[in-house]
Amino acid sequence: MSTINYEFRNEVLKYNASLSYCYQCSTCSGGCPVALLTNGKYNPRKIIEEAILGLHDKLVEKQEPNSWLCSTCQKCVELCPQKVELTEIFTLIKNLCFESGKVPDAFIAQGRSVLENGVAIPYSKAILTRREKLGLPVIKTAQIDEIKTILKETEFDNHIPKEVE
Repeated sequence: MSTINYEFRNEVLKYNASLSYCYQCSTCSGGCPVALLTNGKYNPRKIIEEAILGLHDKLVEKQEPNSWLCSTCQKCVELCPQKVELTEIFTLIKNLCFESGKVPDAFIAQGRSVLENGVAIPYSKAILTRREKLGLPVIKTAQIDEIKTILKETEFDNHIPKEVE
């Protein structure tokens, strides 16, 4: 059985007071494309319910349901009759997961890529050549050194485990 963590609940409410307006109508889950694709395994209403109840261990430790599945499409926010900022709350939960080292491997791989290349998914030579042939503009990104400085100053690099060889 999960234990209610009032500090966690209050942290979520402090971060985003709109959580207290949710009356569990399930409009968010009914309109969520990820909930539809996962046959309800991903459930925004359930995440919000667990946040309201302060169930830190379920949301952060066990990740049931898994907030990392949110695609941040904002459909739930658009549909919510109470204007609850669901994706903001999901971002807070993901940040708490990140801080506790509970991060999916795919996100760690993207984090490593950002640290090394300045982007999560570097463009392949084939993509860049195809863009050039199609007359599309050159993709501009920030200087990698600037990105690395920001990541170092925010201690992002401390949260990304080094690749085991």
